[in-house]
Amino acid sequence: QVQLVESGGGLVQAGDSLRLSCAASRTFSSYVIGWFRQAPGKEREFVSCLSWSGGRTDYGDSVKGRFTISRDNAKNTVYLQMNSLKPEDTAIYYCALSSRGSWGAVTITRWYDYWGQGTQVTVSS
Repeated sequence: QVQLVESGGGLVQAGDSLRLSCAASRTFSSYVIGWFRQAPGKEREFVSCLSWSGGRTDYGDSVKGRFTISRDNAKNTVYLQMNSLKPEDTAIYYCALSSRGSWGAVTITRWYDYWGQGTQVTVSS
């Protein structure tokens, strides 16, 4: 079992920055860890992911150029740096981990085995 704990959410103004953190209780030899978000009344949306072993990354079209995913191996922690935030970025942000050991359908929720509880990000205009 893996526990994922997100932190760093909050209320900010448009144009501001936030950094989200996701701490994992354990990791696997090869896995993908990602961020999704869900706004009220909408489906959960892929934001970004990272291949822990090789550092491969991917981003959703709506956040490319504004968000950056990174990791700290020693802390089993992944970060999501969010810059130039927009009101449409308002959502609950979830961290997820896939233990499949390969880079597959990383942009869909079914690829991931473990999920955190989420952290709220609210961007005011």
